[in-house]
Amino acid sequence: MNPPLISIIIPVYNRESLIKETLDSILVQTYKNWECIIVDDGSDDNTENIISEYIKRDNRFQFYKRPETMIKGANSCRNYGFSLSNGEWVKWLDSDDLMYIDSMDIESKLMKGYSNVILSPLVLYDFDQKKEIKKSNIFSADLIHDYFIAKVALYVSGPLWERKFLNKQEYLFDENISNVDDWDFNMRMLYKKPIIRYNEKPTILYRLHNDSLSQEIKKGNKKEIISVLNALEKHLKLIRINKITPYKPLLGYAVKYYKTEIYNSLRSNKDYSFYIYSRLAKIHFLNFYNFRELIKVSLGFLVYKVCNKGYVFFK
Repeated sequence: MNPPLISIIIPVYNRESLIKETLDSILVQTYKNWECIIVDDGSDDNTENIISEYIKRDNRFQFYKRPETMIKGANSCRNYGFSLSNGEWVKWLDSDDLMYIDSMDIESKLMKGYSNVILSPLVLYDFDQKKEIKKSNIFSADLIHDYFIAKVALYVSGPLWERKFLNKQEYLFDENISNVDDWDFNMRMLYKKPIIRYNEKPTILYRLHNDSLSQEIKKGNKKEIISVLNALEKHLKLIRINKITPYKPLLGYAVKYYKTEIYNSLRSNKDYSFYIYSRLAKIHFLNFYNFRELIKVSLGFLVYKVCNKGYVFFK
């Protein structure tokens, strides 16, 4: 009897400099029963030609292009890739991630005994400095709360999901979210109370580099910052309405995040500082939340605009 088929689904866009190493790490896996579905998001470099060479070497690799009728973005590619996949288990993988040689072998041993998801830690790797940074933390007594406040980190490629569980969901990846899309997906899946099995050994080398989408927040990319704010507000609403976990502590975390982004935008003279401030004010009013704090931030906003000082107001 063959072991369960694992579908590895990879969205790709202009990754000619990185995709080889990612596919090589799949090709050498000690676990053999896998398929790798790669969905291109409209690359205009040599990505497709590189992937075609791997398909010639091993027919377990498959290449598709995102349909023009779908929104551009990694989430559309993931959703489309899932519709084409056949595996009993699903591994979402980014096009710059590397799998350790025994990654799927380790996780396959945990498939025995009923579970909906296998959670594994990652090792964060600085691609520019060529050094390991840290191992991600996935263990928590209150996973939803701690994942919301970034005390634990699951990433998109950390979990291995049971297909039957995913098939029961209303939708998988939100195609209108670009940044923290993995956080949004994993949070919604956790709300459904999956049966979790934990693996302590890292299975993925998660590469940090200047071209990764996660770095766009640090660069002050307005579109990606708005994506994060949209995701935060989306989940605050879901948690409040469905009473998933205590609401006020998570609201406090979100407010703190907004304050940090307001300060960062003021300090770097970004034109969207008032936009973030207005969204924070709306959160305070809608939730009747700490108006004294809002007055303090409002004063700090005005002081910084006039004097270019006022960090104390955002603490």
